[in-house]
Amino acid sequence: MYEIKLSSKRKMRNTLFITFLIILCLIGRIGFIQFIQGGELTTLAYEQQTLDRKVNPKRGTIYDATGKKELAVSSTVETVTVNPGNIPKEDKEKVAQKLSELFELDYEKTLKKVTKRSSIETIAKKVEKEKTDNLRQWMEQNNIITGINIDEDTKRYYPYSNFASQIIGFCGSDNQGLDGIEAKYDTELKGKQGSIQRHTDAKGGEIGTEGENYVSAIDGNDLVLTIDYTIQSIAEKYLEEACIDNECTDGGNIVIMNPQNGDILAMATYPSYNLNQPYEPYTEELKQNWEQMEQAEKTKSLQAVWRNKAIADTYEPGSVFKLITASAALEEGITDTDNKGEFSCTGGIEVAGVRIKCWRYYRPHGAESLREALMNSCNPVFIGLGQKMGVSKYYSYLNKFKLLNTTKIDLPGEANSIFLAENKAGPVELATISFGQRFEITPIQLVTAVSAISNGGMSVKPRVVKQIINSETKEVTDIPVQKDERVISQETSEKVLSMMESVVAEGTGKNAKVAGYRIGGKTGTSEDGVNTNKYVTSFCGVAPIDNPQVVVLVTLYNPTGEGGHQGGGVAAPVGGQIFSEILPYLEVNQGNVEEIEPVETIETPDVLGKSIKEVEKLLKESGLELVIENETEGLDKENTHVKEQIPNAGIVVNKGSKVHIKYE
Repeated sequence: MYEIKLSSKRKMRNTLFITFLIILCLIGRIGFIQFIQGGELTTLAYEQQTLDRKVNPKRGTIYDATGKKELAVSSTVETVTVNPGNIPKEDKEKVAQKLSELFELDYEKTLKKVTKRSSIETIAKKVEKEKTDNLRQWMEQNNIITGINIDEDTKRYYPYSNFASQIIGFCGSDNQGLDGIEAKYDTELKGKQGSIQRHTDAKGGEIGTEGENYVSAIDGNDLVLTIDYTIQSIAEKYLEEACIDNECTDGGNIVIMNPQNGDILAMATYPSYNLNQPYEPYTEELKQNWEQMEQAEKTKSLQAVWRNKAIADTYEPGSVFKLITASAALEEGITDTDNKGEFSCTGGIEVAGVRIKCWRYYRPHGAESLREALMNSCNPVFIGLGQKMGVSKYYSYLNKFKLLNTTKIDLPGEANSIFLAENKAGPVELATISFGQRFEITPIQLVTAVSAISNGGMSVKPRVVKQIINSETKEVTDIPVQKDERVISQETSEKVLSMMESVVAEGTGKNAKVAGYRIGGKTGTSEDGVNTNKYVTSFCGVAPIDNPQVVVLVTLYNPTGEGGHQGGGVAAPVGGQIFSEILPYLEVNQGNVEEIEPVETIETPDVLGKSIKEVEKLLKESGLELVIENETEGLDKENTHVKEQIPNAGIVVNKGSKVHIKYE
């Protein structure tokens, strides 16, 4: 009896001990969950019980320099999602059928989303309101009030399609900037996402009666570019003509910069692409072959046209670079502009046992001053100036002109120049650099350097955005002009500008003359690589000489047409065409009307909304030439009306100028 009682007590004690241990473990576990994992589990519970749909903000608008032309805007569209758990089982097939039909989707894939065990599935993004209104009407007719969400979204739209495509760039499917200004200023443009929150169970069904909690999105800030719509349009027009007429196999670019403040007024690249369809073929040849091309080949061709050659591609500048050598030599007091017979061209010069020819070696220039050498683009003279300065001094000027570093322009993908290291540059290398060969720079680096020559000798940083406008307060923030350091003196600047004017008046750049205006410039021709049999031809011009407001650089890659590949014959005329239109537009005063026979000017008439037949008659009577950009065979000119013109109405142009139009 005693043994039985003792055994029972022992069992009870053991049971109590085990129970105590279990309770202790449970308390410890509860404490661990509460205090150690509490925050994490609360977050997980919130995520599981809260259906959070994103509300995308509108990206900021991108304006041209005038603030009047909208170059990139965000239009309102809608996104359709479903909560599978909230769609009655008997309606799922019907819903999937309607969604796939309305948004042109695969039925099986749509049905899989509608029947999936998840809280939310995306059906269609960036849908036009017309289609979502049809969906709303169908939902009402079929008494489907839960499970399908239609939320406001935004879609990026570019009103002028190909305009300034390599500068503006484009956006991805989630409105993130992928290239150009869109990428560089993505933080400013993208805004802040909002949300729509709703409490749900594990299947996505609603919990409680609180309804939806709406957090508004904050729209992105607007940008005002330095790009002027009219000037950019003029640059693109003449660049396209030049590349087609001269059969430039590798395209071309034009950069127009205000040397006083670094504003890029235009930056055109040919060929361009449609910003609204950046992944589509952009030439007729590509359109014909697109379906047969491998994906890698498609990607390569698209990346090539997205590339902004003016900042991302380097090239040998050729004789335009003699402006840098001349500026450095004048600043060092090695020479002066008009020392008659100071130099003598015998057709070539020997450097370290290597004879380097003048381009006109077969008929040497003979005795020359520096001005005459620049007008003649005589290689030996500039080789001699480089020799007198020496490698160290010459490289110090390359550094001052910001040619050894990127310009830090506010665009993505800027490349740096390619120069031989100073300690490896010998006499022959210095000689070739002195007249612009055997090294590479970008067009934007050259324009920036020539701007320093043009503005009195100060280095200025190029920019494409000049203002940021806050989307909420409308407060305007100006991007400051950055002038760094003096490169050359005011006196040297004036001397080089004077010689550049002589180049256009009487030298290799005479095809860039514009009656009534003082224009300076320098032509260039260089090989595109070694033994490629390809050439780069260019012209860099400045106007007006007495107070430069624009620097224009025309660069054409591998012209193969009948006009040849010399800068004076191919690129200089393009510079002249551009100056003839942008100088009147900028209201630049004519400076030498008495010296050159005046040309009659006229204001361009307003032809918007008029029939093409009316426009033909009006322009003919005005002494202007009509160019129809998108003309098709069998065009009904009497009933087709103009929707866009370049130049705009009221712009003063020379008689005989072309007016380009596009019709509806």
